Amino acid sequence: MKKIIIFVIMAAMLFGCTAKESKNTYNQISMAEAVSMMENETDYIILDVRTAEEFEEKHIPGAINIPNEEIGTEKIESLPDKEAIILVYCRSGNRSKQASEKLAGLGYTNIYEFGGINDWKGKTVSGKD
Repeated sequence: MKKIIIFVIMAAMLFGCTAKESKNTYNQISMAEAVSMMENETDYIILDVRTAEEFEEKHIPGAINIPNEEIGTEKIESLPDKEAIILVYCRSGNRSKQASEKLAGLGYTNIYEFGGINDWKGKTVSGKD
């Protein structure tokens, strides 16, 4: 009986140690880190998750707009590469966190949430430019 118990414990430990953890998470970075990534990386997406009206008013140059409310459980056609670097922002940082969490849940693996445009010191453009 002792041998069976020891075997069961050993098997549980072995399988417990080899189980693959699911990493459905995102990286929260500072505004300065986001700026550094934009300066040093070559292939990334800047994702503005505010409403279309807010985006039209002003946004970071090169950003694309997918409102947080439109990110759900469906495939996102405008974000086909789930391994692409995606830098996510909103107005103040709340919606960008929500959107980043949803993107991670959809299987995106390189999500960097950096807060809101309210703290952005760089250039902005508007839909009217």
